[in-house]
Amino acid sequence: MPLTMNREVFITCAVTGSGGTQDRSPHVPRSPQQIADSAIAAARAGAAVVHCHVRDPETGAPSRDPGMFREVTDLIRASDTDVVLNLTAGMGGDMIFGDPETPLPLSAKGTDMAGATERVAHVAECLPEICTLDCGTMNFAEADYVMTNTPGMLTAMGRMMTELGVKPEIEAFDTGHLWYAKQLVADGVLEPDALVQLCMGVPWGAPNDLNTFMAMVNNIPADWNWSAFSLGRDQMAYVAASVLAGGNVRVGLEDNLMLDRGVLAENHQLVTRAVEIIERLGARVIGPEEVRKKLNLTKRMPKG
Repeated sequence: MPLTMNREVFITCAVTGSGGTQDRSPHVPRSPQQIADSAIAAARAGAAVVHCHVRDPETGAPSRDPGMFREVTDLIRASDTDVVLNLTAGMGGDMIFGDPETPLPLSAKGTDMAGATERVAHVAECLPEICTLDCGTMNFAEADYVMTNTPGMLTAMGRMMTELGVKPEIEAFDTGHLWYAKQLVADGVLEPDALVQLCMGVPWGAPNDLNTFMAMVNNIPADWNWSAFSLGRDQMAYVAASVLAGGNVRVGLEDNLMLDRGVLAENHQLVTRAVEIIERLGARVIGPEEVRKKLNLTKRMPKG
């Protein structure tokens, strides 16, 4: 199948994530103010979408505190910089098993299992244009950590997001996740014009190679919109690969801490580098208003 280059590209900046990166770079934002400031700087550099997690301001540990999400979104919305808000809904499905001989009970340290309503509470409170839906269960990087998203949970969360008028961004870490995403659309849980993020090279999902990448791309329905990213030093290579394959791009400190070898990055610098690559390929970087039209998004204000 020939590549069809995307000439109208939007950039998502994944600002901070939930991984243990907070002590590896001083530029990983922790507090709501730091996260908002970094998101705004990324938007000014060319990101049309900012994907936000929140963290404990003191320890940097991942959090799903609705109050912190509200603070981040209020700060971004109060700025003079327009950007599409994309909040994570991935927290609350974390299972840490015991050792191989005694896997149960689950470890209290790191296990975080919540119901669908609780996992979507901050989305209902903040009403971003987009929120993520991790579309499957998988062994995730660490030895005994399982990212858990059952079909029942995904159906419940997907319905809530659709009813709220917030577009789910399907996080596909492997081909089976795309398969189930199509089923969610067929079942009427998600709208037909779905949005997908291809998550490449995350242990132990889809491996980071172009054959697997194109297998993922070729499994996306033609009327869906999609982006892709990879981790670490491959982040910028996937900017080019995604554009050439017809998609949009994601960069940011959630996925990569380095601007160059030995040079720690800030989010806005990663966005600037992505803009340069996209424009050198002959494509145009589009802004938040064009993204809203492209993805059928409605900019809304939170409740209250």
